[in-house]
Amino acid sequence: MTMEIGIILPTSTPDPAQPILGDVRAAARLAEQGGLDSVWSADHLVASAPILDSTVVLATAAAATDRIRIGYGVLLLALRPVAWAAKQIATLQYVSGDRLILGVGTGNPAHGDAGWRAAGASFAERGRRTDEALRVLPGLVAGHATVLPDGTEITLTPGATMPPVLVAGDGERARRRAAAYAEGWIAIGLAPNRVRASVAELTTLAAEYGRPPLSVTIVAPSLATDPGQAAEQLAAYAEAGAARVVLAPSGAQWQAGYEFAAKIKAQL
Repeated sequence: MTMEIGIILPTSTPDPAQPILGDVRAAARLAEQGGLDSVWSADHLVASAPILDSTVVLATAAAATDRIRIGYGVLLLALRPVAWAAKQIATLQYVSGDRLILGVGTGNPAHGDAGWRAAGASFAERGRRTDEALRVLPGLVAGHATVLPDGTEITLTPGATMPPVLVAGDGERARRRAAAYAEGWIAIGLAPNRVRASVAELTTLAAEYGRPPLSVTIVAPSLATDPGQAAEQLAAYAEAGAARVVLAPSGAQWQAGYEFAAKIKAQL
């Protein structure tokens, strides 16, 4: 069975009462030593709990490792000017040796719009601005002359390899965005039967845009606490069409979550 396993770096948590702020370097090394395939960082300016900057986190993880891939899980493109985002993406590709995975999303409304207002970005128009950014991002990252949405033409150098794009979101607009612009789709916690149905829908949507089928990444699936049982559950995800799962350790002892993920990976 082929199934990639990633894990979220200890940079925040969905639970404001239990923020997880650990040693990013140590976490990335532990994940690599455990045979995991990728490490991921969430992206917000203001969230419901303390959170570190995603680009700095991923640069740190890249510098501390040699093999493991680094992923935005996910980058809020519309929160920042697309040219700045492209410069950060290209630089991360350069310093990591082309190990970046670019997850893109529009932000969870549960975090509110304070961060967007603070950044001078429109929360209401974040979907449209994300689409605009995705259209011009490949050219910007590659170092090609690119016309921005406001008509400005710019070339960013040095260029870099455009990383694979994974679009997050379980709504119809997000799935269409993935089909139009991405190589993959990200969803949180879907059960295998819903994964199977989503794969079929995404394949149809991608064909409408003349694009190949998308890979599917599931974040924080509900797994048993026994590594053997968890590995069997991941086999069901793989059979349903998921290419990758990203596990989310909880609690202050994030190391235990990494060790658990490594045990599952070894059984696969």
